[in-house]
Amino acid sequence: MRYLVLSDIHANLGALEATLAAARPYDSTLVLGDLVGYGADPNAVIECVRRIQPAVIIRGNHDKVAAGLEGAEGFNQIAREAIEWTSAALTAENSAWLAALPQGPVVIDDTVEICHGSPFDEDMYVFDDLDALRAIRATRRPLCLFGHTHIPAIFRLSGEASEPNGVSPGRALIELIGPPRGSSHTVDIEDHVHYLVNCGAVGQPRDGDPRAGYGIVDTDARTVVTMRIGYDVTSAQMKIIKAGLPDILAKRLSVGR
Repeated sequence: MRYLVLSDIHANLGALEATLAAARPYDSTLVLGDLVGYGADPNAVIECVRRIQPAVIIRGNHDKVAAGLEGAEGFNQIAREAIEWTSAALTAENSAWLAALPQGPVVIDDTVEICHGSPFDEDMYVFDDLDALRAIRATRRPLCLFGHTHIPAIFRLSGEASEPNGVSPGRALIELIGPPRGSSHTVDIEDHVHYLVNCGAVGQPRDGDPRAGYGIVDTDARTVVTMRIGYDVTSAQMKIIKAGLPDILAKRLSVGR
């Protein structure tokens, strides 16, 4: 099975469309949450994602707040303004659809599971090896895909297979591979090794590269590839400004921050 992995689209329709075009061929799609927030096309992004009929979609923190499942108290001022605009802009149908999205983690098959933030807390950010170690210990499959940070990252954990999930607490070795740079970065999924992989953000990268980030997981070849593709950033910026969203949300797209 060849999965296209999408996360943190954030209502950026141009980035999503460029990603879908560049990623072909693939068999199915996994969406790791945060379809909306920040960008100017929340309804169009939801409708596009629904048309491609992903195998699994889970919610992100912006999806929850936009749909009214949680308040925006944990958001900074810019994010709060954007999510309030988003909530008002959503159609009733799309708001209800967002509200019904399941919470991660979700097991996909014998190799893959997905979450938004981490397997033990959907809103937890995984930035360093200690975060990653705790997250991997909560996984149920060799490869766990996550998003939320908007930064591509590949963590690899090897250890003696003495625990139920194959990870020994006494002899485990965690490594950060990368960080992934360039247009693509491939990692082989080895036996008796666990991986925690963030393929990056489609709609709002934060690693200094403005190109949309996505992933391809091939469970037959046992590989995961993080990918980047350029898109019309200027058009996305103009939509944000025209919508009356905070200017900083437009500016950050051109610098990938």
